Amino acid sequence: MKTRRLLFNLLSLFVFAALLAACGGGAATDAPPTEAPMTEAPMTEAPMTEAPTEAPMTEAPTEAPAEGAVNMDELIAAAQAEGMLTTIALPHDWCNYGQLIEDFKAKYNIEVNELDPGAGSGEELEAIRANKDNPGPQAPDVIDVGLAFGPQAKEEGLIQPYKVATWDEIPDGAKDPDGYWYGDYYGVLAFEVNTDAVPNIPQEYADLLNPEYNGQVALSGDPLTSNAAILSVWAAGLSTGATGEEAAQAGLEYFKQLNEAGNFVPIDGDSRTVGIGETPILIDWTYNSILNDVNLAGNPDLETVVPTQGRLAGVYVQAISAYAPHPNAAKLWMEYLYSDEGQLGWASGFCHPIRFEAMSAAGTIPDDVLAQLPSTEGAYFPTIEEIEAARTVITEGWPSVVGVEVKPSP
Repeated sequence: MKTRRLLFNLLSLFVFAALLAACGGGAATDAPPTEAPMTEAPMTEAPMTEAPTEAPMTEAPTEAPAEGAVNMDELIAAAQAEGMLTTIALPHDWCNYGQLIEDFKAKYNIEVNELDPGAGSGEELEAIRANKDNPGPQAPDVIDVGLAFGPQAKEEGLIQPYKVATWDEIPDGAKDPDGYWYGDYYGVLAFEVNTDAVPNIPQEYADLLNPEYNGQVALSGDPLTSNAAILSVWAAGLSTGATGEEAAQAGLEYFKQLNEAGNFVPIDGDSRTVGIGETPILIDWTYNSILNDVNLAGNPDLETVVPTQGRLAGVYVQAISAYAPHPNAAKLWMEYLYSDEGQLGWASGFCHPIRFEAMSAAGTIPDDVLAQLPSTEGAYFPTIEEIEAARTVITEGWPSVVGVEVKPSP
């Protein structure tokens, strides 16, 4: 097995901090447990942070939690009384989520109800909208979405504020100052290549247009709803030398060419489709590609290629649904993810945890975990405004310019 180990370049953190300064920071604040619908649990009053207690027509909290350290014993008791956490769009082979979910269940004895692991960021927001009046098992408690989807969810009133105990260690440019959404991890887009099926490994987006890659190239998601797919289209446009919204348009033209050449496979690719050769070249995040290579254990070997042209980084963010049926379990999930244990869980899945800088300074990241993190050197970290502008161009233009529907893998 060829295991790709890429050294993390510390300079990327400064690029990250500088280029993601899209919003300001705030002081670390936490909320005590809040009352869950149809559930009685030991808890204290938290006037400024109460989650909805009835599903129909419930208004979400509009202010940040009151200052004060969270009482973890009370939060754990309230979460356990709810008995369940409902997640959405968390594939087990994405950023080590499979292990994180199992560890959370074992640590707190709380069931995790997993909805549609293959959903995109847009579909996560739609799941909240569709279940505003439904406190049942189809209503997600928490979401993990692309950076630009956080402000959108806040504007629509789909999420509620909560600040974890480690709030101050999340970079200001990667969190909403009022606590509605907060960065969790980041990585760089790459080509995930099945070397058994593709002997001549492509190095740049331009290479993918060559006839030798006929019927081989796929996106990780639907560019109408998936953050990864949208950014992949934009990255292809950036590789042409275009910038901003022009790059988004250039990305659409690029995929039109790729589709007309017969090289584009219009399905939502994943590790399975790469492994069996159905989509032997997948544009995806470095962390997914490397973890897939480890999990496949040489059957087949995968190679992770980070193009030099159009090298684009992306941040994902967490948030709690404004209509969460299990608000205390949701808060406990956030506390777990943003603890050292949770952050190291993501790092073990080859993702750069959002608290990387603070944890590095504190010496809490083991050397072997640090060494395996893929480099983000030379990657461009776009602002929220840039992502939103590119997303608008791509989601509105894909049906008419590219003209092909990306379907779930069979």
